[in-house]
This record gives sequence, structure tokens and C-alpha cells, in this order.
Amino acid sequence: MTDLEKLRVLLPHWIEHNRSHGAEFSKWAALARKEDDPETAALIEQAANRLEEADTILRQALDRLGGPTGEPHHHHHHHHE
Repeated sequence: MTDLEKLRVLLPHWIEHNRSHGAEFSKWAALARKEDDPETAALIEQAANRLEEADTILRQALDRLGGPTGEPHHHHHHHHE
């Protein structure tokens, strides 16, 4: 497998990983807002938005490589509390 073929497998994983973290960031931003800390909430929301921007760029890279390989990619879940 070439490095570019490996990227076609890795990129979807990275995108999903970012999506998972973005959802977690949004949850914690809402909790910070609920605790009356809008400044912290806004910063966490900004980080979540930047992950979305990174995903857009990663999807462009994946499209440039011809899209996902169709091979199942490894899923793992992170649990942050």
C-alpha cells in the first residue's frame, strides 16, 4: 500500500475523530454557558468551529485522492469526562 493509499484510509478516520471531538466541545460549551461563563463557552465553540474548518480541508484532500477506499477503517471511541 502506498502512502497515498494509506491517506485514503486515514482521512475518513481523522474526519470522524474530529466530528466526535467537536460534538464533545459543543456539549461542554453549553455546560459552561449554563454555569454562567459565556466567555469560556465562546472559546470552546470557537475551537469546535475550527475543527469543522479542518474537516472541510481534510474532505478536500480526500476528494483529491479519489475519495475513501471503500475498505472499512478502524473505529475507536474516546471517552472524556
